[in-house]
Amino acid sequence: MRRWAPGLILLAPSLIVLGVFVYGLIGWTAKLSLTDEHDALGSKGFVGLQNFIDLFTEDINGRFVHSLKNLLVFTAVFMLGALLLGLLWAFLLERGVRGEGFFRAVYLFPMAVSFVASGVVWRWLMNSGTGDQAGGLNRIFHDLHLGFLENPWWTDPDWGMAAMALPAIWQLSGYVMALFLSGFRGIPAELREAAAMDGATGYQLYRHVIFPQLTPTALSALIILGHMSMKMFDLIMSVSGAQWITEVPAVYVWQTLLTSDYAKAAAISMILLLLVAVVIIPYLIYNNRVERRS
Repeated sequence: MRRWAPGLILLAPSLIVLGVFVYGLIGWTAKLSLTDEHDALGSKGFVGLQNFIDLFTEDINGRFVHSLKNLLVFTAVFMLGALLLGLLWAFLLERGVRGEGFFRAVYLFPMAVSFVASGVVWRWLMNSGTGDQAGGLNRIFHDLHLGFLENPWWTDPDWGMAAMALPAIWQLSGYVMALFLSGFRGIPAELREAAAMDGATGYQLYRHVIFPQLTPTALSALIILGHMSMKMFDLIMSVSGAQWITEVPAVYVWQTLLTSDYAKAAAISMILLLLVAVVIIPYLIYNNRVERRS
């Protein structure tokens, strides 16, 4: 008691709050998803997994499946773009440039802007008008006589979600840059010196020595970006609003709640939770094993 009781007492308030407002509400949502509470009149009984089945088979116009496809496109473009830009910027700064602190601040500044504020700006930048009616980026292309670059951006039914990922890439690639830059700076100088003594070229140094050392950093960035993209709501709502073209499960949940269909909203929320868990839990297990080995 003398050894663990003081620590338990200190942790008790946090554990209680965590248990009630996180795990307790997750449990309540899971229970609600198994009922037929589709209006404000309350639940009439237990329906098992029927709400989940209906999302994939009975949803009007395959709306939930459509939102999942949008989420897949958004996540893929967002993660790839943020990783490549973040790695490029970190590589350039790691090589040594004048005013490194200034460039770091410029790259990281978008993180200080809320998704709502950046979404409003990007809504104007990605104006779908063309020609004389163009605005934002399309207007710039038009004035520079680069009309072939004008496009409908997020209003395109085929590539709208890919365009929707551009604001997210702009906002979070600086964060990825910071992760990779810390990874570059954490590589022991002895490895570089040993590779140079063995006659390795610059390309061979980065290909066989430095980039393999960045694998844990890249994995961490992937996990962080992946789970953020799955929960993306405010940015998408600020840019496009509740539109079919850019609807993702997080937006669908919100719209479903507005109709008081609590059981359906709970089912969508549980699927989102499972998707996030599929991404995060394997990473936590991998991290735990690596820490035990070291």
